[in-house]
Amino acid sequence: MRVFITGASGWIGSAAVDELLAHGYDVTGLARSDTSASALEAKGATVLRGDLDDLDSLRRGSQDADAVIHLANKHDWANPAESNRAERAAVETIASTLVGSNRPFLLASGVAGLAQGRPSTEQDPSPFSGPEAPRGGTENLALDYLDRGVKSISLRFAPTVHGIGDHGFISLIVAAAREKGVSGFVGDGTSGWAAVHRTDAATMIRLGLEKAPAGSLLHAVGETSVATKDIAEAIGRGLRLPVESIDPADAVTHFGFIGGFFALDLSSTSTITQHLFDWTPTGPTLLDDITAGAYFEV
Repeated sequence: MRVFITGASGWIGSAAVDELLAHGYDVTGLARSDTSASALEAKGATVLRGDLDDLDSLRRGSQDADAVIHLANKHDWANPAESNRAERAAVETIASTLVGSNRPFLLASGVAGLAQGRPSTEQDPSPFSGPEAPRGGTENLALDYLDRGVKSISLRFAPTVHGIGDHGFISLIVAAAREKGVSGFVGDGTSGWAAVHRTDAATMIRLGLEKAPAGSLLHAVGETSVATKDIAEAIGRGLRLPVESIDPADAVTHFGFIGGFFALDLSSTSTITQHLFDWTPTGPTLLDDITAGAYFEV
């Protein structure tokens, strides 16, 4: 099977490329730089040069593939409207290219904001629709193509997909601890984040490609809820810094934009996904990775 992957050299995408190549797939990865292209070629993947704004490349990659996995995102936190615009345009381009083919279209989404006061599940529909919504409302946009002959499948990732080399949300919290000289958590620290190890996420992507029915909402979640206070304490031990509560009103000042997320409960389950695939996450836990020093090399 020929699989076209956007974000193929990114944190999750590079692990997905490794997983698919190891299982005999013919992988084409979108690459916007010489460095990314060389890394993909060294693995044995085919390279298609372009980026998220190069809609012709997205169209060409989708036309030539038996399945598309869309993992790229601009992640422009200073200009989220631009990220949402680019994401929506990319998903519209890929989905419209696949109309009438019944080929799989797996796209990245998230578990954040799906439920309040409890862990979210795969049965929770996304409340985000339209161009102004987070990620441009692209999960619901892709699902709108189901009745047009596109096998859309949502890959909902935990807020932290962790491991050695991760430069995501946890690395930003670690950076704030270094800068402020204190490892902070927001309020009483009982809010919890779902988490998944990068290798487990890659396995789930492959299994979703192989087994998921059209319209599936899959959760890449290995741990339902890791208390934010426990995260802060592990960081404090690793950096030998005191651990303190940060007033919710000061969260963004202390942590930067990530403080708004660190204050939220972003817990989620993956029971349905695990049952569907007979999938059991086996990677290290988030606290294991923090304790092992995955986030402390400068």
